[in-house]
Amino acid sequence: MGRPLKKLLKLVLAVTALAVLAALTHPFWMSALGRRLVLSQRPFKADIAVVLAGDGFGHRVLKAAEMVRLGYAPRVLVSGPEGIYDLNEAELAIPFAVKRGHPEDWFIPLPNQARSTREEAAVIARRLRSLGAKRVLLVTSDYHTRRAARLFRAAAPDIEFRVIAAPDEFFRPEGWWRTREGQKIFILEWTKTIAAWFGF
Repeated sequence: MGRPLKKLLKLVLAVTALAVLAALTHPFWMSALGRRLVLSQRPFKADIAVVLAGDGFGHRVLKAAEMVRLGYAPRVLVSGPEGIYDLNEAELAIPFAVKRGHPEDWFIPLPNQARSTREEAAVIARRLRSLGAKRVLLVTSDYHTRRAARLFRAAAPDIEFRVIAAPDEFFRPEGWWRTREGQKIFILEWTKTIAAWFGF
């Protein structure tokens, strides 16, 4: 057997061994990648809670309402990017929360034109400063927490944020690869996370 062929055989064996190892250990490293997206912190007494846009199921706004009910914040600022059948997201989220028993005067709508979390952070930071808020509960879906925290802290270093994770029934850090929705969320969020590292 010639030397080039031996090298090729070694390479094939090494790649095969790595593939087998990855397959055998995939629950561990895939779960670790899922957990890396999540940053869940304990709530503190805040000036206001903020609900980020992008949740069509109401988990975020209900989690923020829970923070008010528990006494961690007096009000909720609800981000409302426009473009949903001529409505902004706050116009949908607030009635959803009210219908589930939360007082309407807990919520402050913030219509905006943001098209990304980075743009949303800039818009919300301006509004928080106008309200004089210094301590803020940032409420978003669990898979979105780490990226959101990084972008908001960069946009408003003068404001102290605590990130509150709203669980999402379609994503579980352990086992996300078992459902199509979990796979989509994981791939999209990691794509956005990597893009954010490069300033996009």
